[in-house]
Amino acid sequence: MSASPAKADAFLLFGATGDLARKKLLPALYELTLEGRADMPIVGIARSEWSDDDMRDRVRESVRSKVDDVDEDALERLCANFRYIPGDYTNPDTWPKVRDLTGGAQVPLSFLSIPPFLFDDVVEGLALVGMTDRGRVVVEKPFGRDLESAIELNDTLSKHLAENQIYRIDHFLGKEPVMNFMVFRFANSMLEPIWNRNHIESITITMTEAFGIEGRGAFYDEVGAIRDVVQNHLLQMVALLAMEPPVTAEASAMRDEKVKVFKAMKPVDPDKVVRGQVEGYLDEKGVAEGSDTETFAAMTLEIDSWRWQGVPFYIRAGKAMAETITEAVVEFKQPPSMLFADASVKCPEPNRLRFRLKPDDQITLTMQAKVPGLEMRSDDVAMSVDYEEALGGDGPDAYERLIADALIGDERLFARQDGVEEAWRIIGPLLEPVDKVITYPAGSWGPEEADRVAPREGASSQPKRRIGER
Repeated sequence: MSASPAKADAFLLFGATGDLARKKLLPALYELTLEGRADMPIVGIARSEWSDDDMRDRVRESVRSKVDDVDEDALERLCANFRYIPGDYTNPDTWPKVRDLTGGAQVPLSFLSIPPFLFDDVVEGLALVGMTDRGRVVVEKPFGRDLESAIELNDTLSKHLAENQIYRIDHFLGKEPVMNFMVFRFANSMLEPIWNRNHIESITITMTEAFGIEGRGAFYDEVGAIRDVVQNHLLQMVALLAMEPPVTAEASAMRDEKVKVFKAMKPVDPDKVVRGQVEGYLDEKGVAEGSDTETFAAMTLEIDSWRWQGVPFYIRAGKAMAETITEAVVEFKQPPSMLFADASVKCPEPNRLRFRLKPDDQITLTMQAKVPGLEMRSDDVAMSVDYEEALGGDGPDAYERLIADALIGDERLFARQDGVEEAWRIIGPLLEPVDKVITYPAGSWGPEEADRVAPREGASSQPKRRIGER
């Protein structure tokens, strides 16, 4: 067992005046202060000409807007720990000031809530004053726009940082129900014998949002659904559902197994992808005239491994859809003989295990039971567990959890460079699409053509004959 990493003794927030800091990072630091995990020098750095008091006012406003019952003592402790420095990242004079405000910290944790093109300047500046020797750096997705840029971005970071000092954050991995994938799979031994191609027909992963791009036209038009959520969030869900049990609970073992899943995946076949664009997207401010950016994507993925050979992994993701849903549905194979159905009724639905993240955190197992009456006929029954009701509370916010992990050097829920590169390889054929997007109306489930490559309820929703049909 390797020695535990040293705990961080200062927190540097680059982009401290930005939107992500206000909405997520400052409230997370408040919660960590309340728990006694962040009593250390905290330094905000940004280009805005603010004072310490301006920064502390932003902290108070941010926390009070997000937290219902604020502990004023904890909030004031956080404010007391906060310092702010307006900084030009390219000016060498900035960095000694930053170092001095940390109080001589030996293991500073730097959160780069800034555009990737600034990473080089910041890492160079931190190295200039010795803050990369043992320090850690957290970087936000996207980790590049394609495989080539992901490699270039890593080259920038690795000039002064080892891999175990780089924490690539995907807040999706810090969500309580996502983490429950691993616990549910590996802490319940009854699932292991059936978690393979012999018993599972398909796995469908859905991430649909009822809202649109919400005024972010210029940003979203450069990204699209595939880069925005498929390459990161949804491929990570695939890995968690498909990975082998890690040999230990250490970060390297867990991330090794996820990378093995990616390595076993073929690049996506463009013939098994449907891209859609919601009606009215071209009228959004910031969207290029005639843009072909997708707001919806559906696809079939394949894992060429002993466990998963022949099992389709369906993905559907989109904006302005009928409902906001994030879930994974594991569909099991039909029984070899339909004993409790006849030619007059449709085949019973297969057993399904549904991991629902939004709008509610639930696990539901759908099975068959006898319908009351003289006929021997079955119908669906659902056995559900609501996380909050069954276990109490909904857990910490994703950023709170992930910052807490980075402070103590726990890398398990952060992406590793080889995994990032494999994910870009998998979706590489889709980054320069040849097929035009198919428009779909807002409030729908996307283009009807999507059912060809990713049926909404898995493999069994593909057209099948009824019992007794020839």
